[in-house]
Amino acid sequence: MLALERSKTMILSILQGAALLLALCWLYSVNQRVWGEQRRAAELSAGLLFGGVCIVGMLNPMLQVDSIILDARSALLSMAAVFGGPLVVGVAGLLAGAFRLSLGGGGPFAGLSTILLPILFGLAYRHAIQRGKVGAGPRQLLIFALGLHSLLALLLLQIDVLADRQLLWRVIAAIVLAMPLITWFLGMQFMDAQRRQQTELRLRHNEARLRAISGALPDLLLVLDEDGRFLEVMTNDETQLFAPSEQLLGHTVQELLATSEAEFFRNVIQQSLASEQTQVIEYSIHSPGGSKVFEGHVQRLETPLTQKRAVLLLARDISERVKAQQEQRIAAIAFETQQGIVITDAQSRILRVNQAFSSISGYSADEVIGQHTRMLGSGEHGSDFYQAMWQRLNEEGAWEGEVLNRRKNGEIFPEWLTISTVSDAQGMVSNYVATLADISERKAAEDQIKHLAFFDALTMLPNRRLLQDRLQQALIGSARSGRFAALMFLDLDNFKNINDLHGHESGDELLRQAAARITHAVRATDTVARLGGDEFVVVLEYLERDSQEAASQVEHVGMKILAALSEPYLIAGTLQRSSASLGVVLFNDDFAGVEELMKRADLSMYQAKNAGKNALRFFDPNMQEVVSARLRLEEEIRRGLVAGQFIVHLQPQFDASQGLIGAEVLVRWQHPQRGLLAPAHFIEVAEQLGVIEALDLQVLQQALAVLQGWATQAHTSALHLAVNLSARLLYQQGFVERLLQMLEHSAVQPRLLKLELTETLLLDDMPAAIERMNLLKARGIRFSIDDFGTGYSSMAYLQKLPLDQLKIDRSFVAALPEDAGSLAIIRAIHALAVSLNLEVIAEGVETQAQHALLLANGCQRFQGYLFGRPLALAEFEQQLLEPRRD
Repeated sequence: MLALERSKTMILSILQGAALLLALCWLYSVNQRVWGEQRRAAELSAGLLFGGVCIVGMLNPMLQVDSIILDARSALLSMAAVFGGPLVVGVAGLLAGAFRLSLGGGGPFAGLSTILLPILFGLAYRHAIQRGKVGAGPRQLLIFALGLHSLLALLLLQIDVLADRQLLWRVIAAIVLAMPLITWFLGMQFMDAQRRQQTELRLRHNEARLRAISGALPDLLLVLDEDGRFLEVMTNDETQLFAPSEQLLGHTVQELLATSEAEFFRNVIQQSLASEQTQVIEYSIHSPGGSKVFEGHVQRLETPLTQKRAVLLLARDISERVKAQQEQRIAAIAFETQQGIVITDAQSRILRVNQAFSSISGYSADEVIGQHTRMLGSGEHGSDFYQAMWQRLNEEGAWEGEVLNRRKNGEIFPEWLTISTVSDAQGMVSNYVATLADISERKAAEDQIKHLAFFDALTMLPNRRLLQDRLQQALIGSARSGRFAALMFLDLDNFKNINDLHGHESGDELLRQAAARITHAVRATDTVARLGGDEFVVVLEYLERDSQEAASQVEHVGMKILAALSEPYLIAGTLQRSSASLGVVLFNDDFAGVEELMKRADLSMYQAKNAGKNALRFFDPNMQEVVSARLRLEEEIRRGLVAGQFIVHLQPQFDASQGLIGAEVLVRWQHPQRGLLAPAHFIEVAEQLGVIEALDLQVLQQALAVLQGWATQAHTSALHLAVNLSARLLYQQGFVERLLQMLEHSAVQPRLLKLELTETLLLDDMPAAIERMNLLKARGIRFSIDDFGTGYSSMAYLQKLPLDQLKIDRSFVAALPEDAGSLAIIRAIHALAVSLNLEVIAEGVETQAQHALLLANGCQRFQGYLFGRPLALAEFEQQLLEPRRD
């Protein structure tokens, strides 16, 4: 009965020990996970754990007889040695041995033996496993357990720790039968825990490696289920995502993307799930880093991560590649531009050309690839040019400029060439890229523009601008060399007559022929220029150093020119004749400027005209005073206009039946030093100075003021005033409006104002003259043709012009009564006026004989000294009170 109770107690103790061992296995696994990679700490804590369990086992043994304690120490320590190693089993053995010694009793030696033997046997087995001499499977582990505990049983038999042999054999039986199974079971548990630990470690290592790989890669890894839900997001660059990764996880593409984009990803997911092949896609997103383009590879996952199927998307940012491809496409298009492009290697051998190059040069790509660029050279540039070009290209990496190259057909043409260097990673020149443009048309246009800017379009001679430059160079050259040069100012005589009678086309043709004759009469090194109209200038250089000899040379050339210009001109099938007046100024220094020389030559030319035309005159140094006086006069005229020094005098006009009918307004200059000056002293200078319009306006204003005053007196209210009008003022923009405003402001009756125009000025622009005269005529202003008969009167324009009166020129009246020709002209003018219903007035009537003859031939209106001299306004009005002449 006692034996049965002991057996039950032992079985219960074995079960308790098994539970303790299972708890040990669980704690061991926890210990390993807690410490992870900290191996020493894990081993020390494992040794303490094993030692602690040994102590607990000794406190609750499976069987204890006298001093013999039967527990699981052998199983624990042997497995600690096999699976834990020396440090684990050493700590555990020390704890277990120390505790066993502390218990005392008669079997401490046996107890220490059951500690030491399993440790040694287990370490030996571990060593054999590590050397590969034995296996570590379940069968080998069972053999190890049986062998260990058989040795332990034999050891106990030899020690003979129990006197009761029956009890001893019961203990031996328990050790041999129960303990191997417990050891094997414990070993299997540790083996399984170790496999799990190794698996977890491998998983952690794999996961770490995977994360390291994914972190090193520039790719984006996404896992999405069949609903488009983000299950995993891995990236080392959050800017690749359209939202932070934590906001993506757990959400679907429908929730985060636009409808079209979400539908795209849904279709990709469905296609990938339905196919075993990897799907390659390209998509773009707007991320915090800007718009990006991705290339993705989508593969379905064979093992679902959840209950739903999923796909893995590995995407790479190809924005730069797409941009580069786009730039390549643009570059390819740009390569085929209208500009020629040549790409060479570092030795200037042609690698590639575009179509524009072939069009410009005439060479096809096959003809030039592999050839040196010198094949395109024209030979027009020297070695210095190319040396400077290459030096700049090497120093700055670029060069551009104009060069002359040769086409395939041998034609040399100008091109604008730009060369840039291309360097490799080491900074060495690997290629040259040249762009070239044919600038033949541009050069021609530039030459044309230059020609228009510096040459007269009609005669192709240098114009004023180029003449001034060449004359300046002549001044400098003559001053440097001491040799004389000459400036010749030439004006065609009576050119206006040809222009007016035969038209502008005939006049232009005469100017062209005259230019050719002048050019032919001088040397090729001399300059012939046209200033405008019928004025030409010749610059003769490199004359003799002696003034007399130089003057003789110039006179010879001048007479040659005059002779050439006196020859008849064949124009439109008819012969026309003209001559020229030529003024010359010599110079051999640069003290007189260009403008001063032009003035001197001009003055000399007018001397030639005054000498009877078709003549040549040199500038006399004594003329300088005349020139200076003219300059002073110009300044005084300007000041006089501002100061109001120009006043009007009135010369009466009479009618044979009516008596005094009005007066002609004649301008005088009340000069502060020289007294009262007649128009001959200043009118021509005012015209050349360009102030004649201002002078005419002042005369008009004074005339209107006189009429305004007369309107208040009964004996003067019907008198009219005739005012001479210059051509410049008539054609001036806005003159008509200004005159009408002046009339309105003065409240003068327009019919009392008569404007006198010379017939020659109307021919400059007849349509414009008619238009302006009609506007004034409609307001009541009357018009008279002054000096009629001295120009080239035409019935055509007399019919078109809104005239009221013809004025017989004083030159015809002065010849009366002796000159029958003048009388015939006067009769013709009167007859013409009557036929056109125009008034006639004769000016310059100074004698009774002239008056009587004019009256006898139908003329009824007169003006001249016979009837009164020009008087100041006060004197004129005083004479109005005297009896009128019959």
